[in-house]
Amino acid sequence: MFKNSLLLLSPNFILMEFTAQQIADFLHGVVEGNPNEPISNFARIEEGHKGAITFLANPKYTHYIYETKASVVLVNKDFKPDKPVRATMIRVENAYECLAKLLQFAESQKKVKTGISSLACISETAKIGANVYIAPFVYIGERVTIGDNTRIYPHVFIDDDTHIGSDCKLFAGVKVHDRSQIGNRCILQAGAVIGSDGFGFSPTGDGTYDKIPQSGNVVLEDDVEIQANTTVDRATIGSTVIHKGVKLDNLIQVAHNVEIGENTVIAAQTGIAGSTKIGKGCVVAGQVGFAGHITIGDNNSFGAQTGIPNHIKTTGQIYQGYPALPISTFRRSSIVFKNLADLQKTVFELQKQLAELQAKNS
Repeated sequence: MFKNSLLLLSPNFILMEFTAQQIADFLHGVVEGNPNEPISNFARIEEGHKGAITFLANPKYTHYIYETKASVVLVNKDFKPDKPVRATMIRVENAYECLAKLLQFAESQKKVKTGISSLACISETAKIGANVYIAPFVYIGERVTIGDNTRIYPHVFIDDDTHIGSDCKLFAGVKVHDRSQIGNRCILQAGAVIGSDGFGFSPTGDGTYDKIPQSGNVVLEDDVEIQANTTVDRATIGSTVIHKGVKLDNLIQVAHNVEIGENTVIAAQTGIAGSTKIGKGCVVAGQVGFAGHITIGDNNSFGAQTGIPNHIKTTGQIYQGYPALPISTFRRSSIVFKNLADLQKTVFELQKQLAELQAKNS
């Protein structure tokens, strides 16, 4: 039903006008309220206004649904309001996922740039697929291959013997060093660096360091997204491997010979030291640190600022703190740590009383 409708992204996600019922049909949801309520843009629930659609997924924002001025709110099917909601609601299986579907639709309607700029520097030995966009001031080296429908934005550097798959997006300032292998539908946000040298140095007898040549490469499998200013170092020997479906946030350091399992997501400012292997389906919060040469099991989660110095062989667990502790142990330990000053005072008092008793009995 959206086939011929233009939807343009802007700060308020302005779109052509649709009714609540049309939106519900698209999302396989149920309207509760006015099915003819017109929708023309999106808004955050706390900034809602007439004609806007918003969503409620996090319970922390529930109080906003009773006061929002948005015309329509996406809610989960099991949402039970405590008092009347003025806005029309669309009940769906998962409000957050449905919002993502609408935004994906919006993205698909944006005009896709194509063509190769005469200001790009492209080697004669490079092989460029169909419907590729290459912006001004892009450099593409010897024997590079680029798949169909890939978009490469200004000031991207792609070094020799690199392969980039189909339907990829490389945004401004991305650097891809030689022999890197990038799969299909990968997204590299501005400033990402793929395949720079790993941090390999050998100490010498006089206190200086000899550089160890980094002869490996980086492999990104399909559907990987790497966000702004994140770096993935090439392997010393072999490959640094980011498996399919991995999502890396901004400002992450992935060192040489690291391997990250399928569909793992990692938040900003995390550092992963060399030769560490992280399993499939892990969730890593911000500022987490992984020591080198360790292995992490599948489906584990790590809270913000957790430090992992050793192997974690369990699966499906939540860890927090340094050194990383199971979340239940960490919470109990945190309570003790919070009361350490009082506990110390109590111990000192008991020691004093014990000394006095010993003095009396001597």
